[in-house]
Amino acid sequence: QFVEHVGGHTVLTTSISYATPMQQFIKRVTDIVGGLAGCTITGILFIILAPAIFIASPGPVFFTQERVGMNGKRFRIYKFRSMYMDAEERKKELMEKIHGDGLMFKMEGDPRIIGCKVLPDGSVKKGLGNFIRDWSLDEFPQFFNVLKGDMSLVGTRPPTVDEWERYEPHHRARLAVRPGITGLWQVSGRSKITDFEEVVKLDTKYITEWSMGLDIKI
Repeated sequence: QFVEHVGGHTVLTTSISYATPMQQFIKRVTDIVGGLAGCTITGILFIILAPAIFIASPGPVFFTQERVGMNGKRFRIYKFRSMYMDAEERKKELMEKIHGDGLMFKMEGDPRIIGCKVLPDGSVKKGLGNFIRDWSLDEFPQFFNVLKGDMSLVGTRPPTVDEWERYEPHHRARLAVRPGITGLWQVSGRSKITDFEEVVKLDTKYITEWSMGLDIKI
């Protein structure tokens, strides 16, 4: 909590964390340097992945989607496409087959992923899309989002619009900072954490304990 004088009024501001202008400047410079390096690597990956993606599933190599960023600001996120072209339409059908409240969508053997199939014996045969996602190669184009200022290298993951609309007030605290390519949730075992409240707890912990040292550690 801190007190300011704005337009002749005394204002008490309360927040779960606070970054000084200098800290924000250092974080932004770090994002720009990391973003430039990341975009260079993305260009190299494009040469390798673009033909493979197009052959396995004809269509755009990049996938764009509207996401919700810091303080509710919407932006377009960029990824290497790891799903079939009709993935968004099929998501509505699959939502009925999984348990949950729609705040997170995870499915074993997701048929929307390029090359992924569920065999008659119940086992899952992985394809090109699974390889791209398992190694997080689909995330590399987001370095362009970092350069644009929509995202940061480290932060909280930006939700989709439909997920955001289901948020309760305390969930929205996780977007008090610029969303990141990676974050505390990801390095804490993202594949094992399926409880959204646990995700919110980790994101809130990141925000309240934020420092450049923590960003470097993550």
